[in-house]
Amino acid sequence: MGRLKQKYEKEIRKSLAAEFRIDNSLAIPKITKVVVNMGVGEASKNKEVLESTKKDLAAITGQMASVRNAKVSVASFGIRRGMPVGLKVTLRGERMYSFLDKLFSINLPRLRDFRGLSVKSFDKYGNYTLGLIEHSVFPEIDLAKVQPRGLEITIVTNTNNVDMSKRLLELLGMPFEKKEK
Repeated sequence: MGRLKQKYEKEIRKSLAAEFRIDNSLAIPKITKVVVNMGVGEASKNKEVLESTKKDLAAITGQMASVRNAKVSVASFGIRRGMPVGLKVTLRGERMYSFLDKLFSINLPRLRDFRGLSVKSFDKYGNYTLGLIEHSVFPEIDLAKVQPRGLEITIVTNTNNVDMSKRLLELLGMPFEKKEK
């Protein structure tokens, strides 16, 4: 069992149940999945870009990415329906917890001028989305072989309450920005 999952099972569940006065163990907030997306718009012109980006995303997440195709044609972008425009990985279980542990403790602190993540990135369902300008902050990526790309990470929770989701992520170690006094 991973370090973050063990911490959730032994400490965080009890803390959340007490803090929010939850009697039903199934109602305690938890992370259900993590979705990692990466855009590869120029893959239609160069197939090697798609393959190298797929390998990078697999190295980052530990799971092969699925190719997302365009649903509509957009002439101004040079995109036709069915062209590959992105990659997506959905993580659950052990891989999800190990990815989040690595993200919170290693990758985010490596960002230059990192002062914490914004607390305004929650949607109304309690899910948190963050974007990284470069995927090269992950240690698995060889900087000499890749062109930096942005990626989006969405953390999906089982609660519709933003306050519960925020508290869950705080207890898991997500580095939120500190409020200035």
